[in-house]
Amino acid sequence: MLSALGTKILAVAILAALGLAMAAWTARFFRRSPYTPVQTAILTTSALICRLLWRTEISGRLPIAPGRGAVIISNHTCSFDPAFIALGVDRVMRWMVAREYCEHRFMGKFLRPFGPIPTNRAGIDTAATKQIIRCAQQGELVGLFPEGRINDTGRLLRPGRPGVALIALRAGVPVIPCFIRGAPYDGTALGCLRMPARVRVTVGKPIDLAEYRGREDDRAVLEDLTKRLMKAIAALGGQPDYEPELAGRFYKPSAT
Repeated sequence: MLSALGTKILAVAILAALGLAMAAWTARFFRRSPYTPVQTAILTTSALICRLLWRTEISGRLPIAPGRGAVIISNHTCSFDPAFIALGVDRVMRWMVAREYCEHRFMGKFLRPFGPIPTNRAGIDTAATKQIIRCAQQGELVGLFPEGRINDTGRLLRPGRPGVALIALRAGVPVIPCFIRGAPYDGTALGCLRMPARVRVTVGKPIDLAEYRGREDDRAVLEDLTKRLMKAIAALGGQPDYEPELAGRFYKPSAT
């Protein structure tokens, strides 16, 4: 039998050993992790919110090997849509984000550690477009919303913007479509945090654009490819026969 003093010494030794083991595991984790400690903390918090508050489920992980670039596209119904998609990604994604979100006093703090690419909503932001193309060419995952803004219209999709097709073609990387269903949105950036929901994310197969390569200055090609990408998103949402419209200079309002 150990004396009282011996028992205390043994307990302290065991706690110290556990502490050292935890410290070693943490150090090993961060050496292997593609994320910084700040990114890990934010992603962990985000994942808890998505899983517990919004009961988010994702169909699978994005089928892209480490070090290979890709353009990930999705419908856009909530300011937390990138967080939903992040559940299926095991490395940092770079999103093209509206400048006002990047400069928001609250949201900006959570976006900046991931290197978002600020863009202006009005017109074509040439600097942001060139930057995100370079990121994809250098093997990064980049995320884009072809609709350009949150869809609060009640329709499946807003008109698609041809900039996504242009970026993917010039970067020379595949496009992976996703569809997010059930995301909460009350018309404000952060109001969804007060709304329970049941979110489902469906990940599609990579789309190879090799047949269009070198034709990114052809208006007809960009128009056809934008429709193809939007149809791929719609198909994941259960509407394979959906006929998308085009925004920008290609957009012609329908009669309905």
